[in-house]
Amino acid sequence: MHYYQKTTKTLVKTHLNKWKKFSKTEIVKGTERLRPTYPQTHIQKEITMKKQLSLLLAAGMTAGLLAGCGGATSSTATESESSASTSTAATGETSGDSLSADITMWTYPIGQFGDAETVDSIIAKFQESHPGINVTVEYLDYTNGDDQVTAAIEAGTTPDIVMEGPERLVSNWGAKGKMLDLSDLWTEEATADISAVSESVVSACKGADGNYYEYPLCMTTHTMAINKEMFEAADALQYINEDGTWTTENFEKALQALKDSGVDTTMIVYCGGQGGDQGTRALVNNLYSGQFTNADHTAYTTDSEQNKKALQQLLDWSNEGLISYDAAAQASDELQLFANGTIAMTLCWNASNQAQYASSVSFTPMAVAFPSDDGVPELCGGIWGFGIFDNGDDTKAAAAKEFIKFLCDDPEQGPESVRLTGFFPVRESFGDVYTGTEDEERMAQFSSFMQYLGDYYPVTAGWAEQRTAWWNMLQQIFTGTSVDDAVATYTTTSNDAIAAAAA
Repeated sequence: MHYYQKTTKTLVKTHLNKWKKFSKTEIVKGTERLRPTYPQTHIQKEITMKKQLSLLLAAGMTAGLLAGCGGATSSTATESESSASTSTAATGETSGDSLSADITMWTYPIGQFGDAETVDSIIAKFQESHPGINVTVEYLDYTNGDDQVTAAIEAGTTPDIVMEGPERLVSNWGAKGKMLDLSDLWTEEATADISAVSESVVSACKGADGNYYEYPLCMTTHTMAINKEMFEAADALQYINEDGTWTTENFEKALQALKDSGVDTTMIVYCGGQGGDQGTRALVNNLYSGQFTNADHTAYTTDSEQNKKALQQLLDWSNEGLISYDAAAQASDELQLFANGTIAMTLCWNASNQAQYASSVSFTPMAVAFPSDDGVPELCGGIWGFGIFDNGDDTKAAAAKEFIKFLCDDPEQGPESVRLTGFFPVRESFGDVYTGTEDEERMAQFSSFMQYLGDYYPVTAGWAEQRTAWWNMLQQIFTGTSVDDAVATYTTTSNDAIAAAAA
């Protein structure tokens, strides 16, 4: 191992130790969490300086050795160049800026990555330094996107790059052997930078086989939102803390206040499909501190007493007229009702949705956490990044990696890519990418909820089957099936899917 490699490893370890040292440990629902008090580190900058110094020292030593060999200098240099050329030709390796390939990327609608004009401008910037790499893009949606990918897998026509999250890239397509291992992108520097923000991001991008199937770009937490003016008119704002948290008890009081003030529909439990199901999951889990899976993500645990109590509570509130349910609606329908001012709150909110619906609302949408019995929520998170399908073409794979590195690692494009998603960076070195922008104040509100990011359980096997079973279970509960029976069916179906995935 070279000196600069040893120095880099030592430096990363030192900074991680500093981060732990200058952090305080909090106990949140029985789990220890580190909350940093140490200011933002500059790992990348210091590592780069160390490398530059080490390389200069190495160059000086090499020059001295060559000088000691007298007239052998020219001959040695020529032999080295010849050897390097032969090696490159033999392995087929090509430097990033001289690669020539036509690659495809499929992307789900993640912020402005769903906008063709925006993505075209990114590709144009990339091609300034990689003129031989042509990128064509297909834009998916969350209604038919998964079916399109499944059809492409079956037909052998998958794209080179796909942009989405670990629940698809890692626990689904990666676990099925369809994705390339991206461990070479996860350098020590990148891993340290991402770990300093969240170890959960690192673990979520790694498959059970130890391979990395996703290279992440951004993350967020999902919240609820309320119609602030509607809550004010009902004198229900008193039940929400200044930091946007509230208890289950106060949530019920707010529902009653809204109903008493004449609000016809306070909120709906939508269960017409999987769209936005993180909202209904978070509501159920938080009401009485339930967990969606066990700690090692090997079993779904909706059959816990806490979760069944929460589901029964939602049914009781529905029977009392405090909330409603809609067996045909998905999150997009519920969001439109919220934007229209028809309902008082939404279960499916984040910074990206706020930006999307900003021009549609005539009131103030106020982001709030999900109510919990102890007032300390555990919010569902989202992680988005890139994976590469294994299409058996090394040149295209290399070109795809160059494009991903440009999107995620480039010192200018990386932060800009994060801003375009409307979410937050997974890299500590990027800092606050919204400072000095028109979105600074708006994004600060959502940033405050990042401390409540809960376990990233969507990497659990059988995820696709579980999602279908989840909304079916909700429909059953609200149409007469007992909570115990509906939950038993859901749990059996979901855990059977885990077993089938492991077979």
